Amino acid sequence: MPSQQLLSSAAPTASGSAPAKTLELSSDLVVYAARLMRLVRRTLDLPASVRVLTILDAIGPLGITELARADGCSQPTMSAQIAQLVETGLVTKTPNPADARASLVTLTDAGRADLADVRDRISRLIAERLESRNRTEAELEAAVAVLRDLVEGDSPTVS
Repeated sequence: MPSQQLLSSAAPTASGSAPAKTLELSSDLVVYAARLMRLVRRTLDLPASVRVLTILDAIGPLGITELARADGCSQPTMSAQIAQLVETGLVTKTPNPADARASLVTLTDAGRADLADVRDRISRLIAERLESRNRTEAELEAAVAVLRDLVEGDSPTVS
């Protein structure tokens, strides 16, 4: 059961009238989506930098502060990740035309290729797990439709 401290900091819901089963299934959806992402990261040994590449791919060039906010980390943590990604050639830093004191971080072609490879590996892993559990394409389409509807209209972050 969640602690009172967690409950008091939670954002209020739009409607308190959802049926108990809907609330239970909604909670399960969030729990299992998070577990799926942990399973993928653990199985494929994905570095945290994949999240940064995904954000840049979804949103486009951003400053370090905006990237840190989108990733939910501190600015120093993001700065360190960006320095490593610049060193490996997956992103570039250029002066921000709107603010001479800041830089814009942009995904390079190598970064896009690396991200495409990661997404391919994830797709293969999930496809194998679905096949081993005899899940149909129709079930997968329904799951994708539900998740897409839930995130549609929100700012893109991590895929």
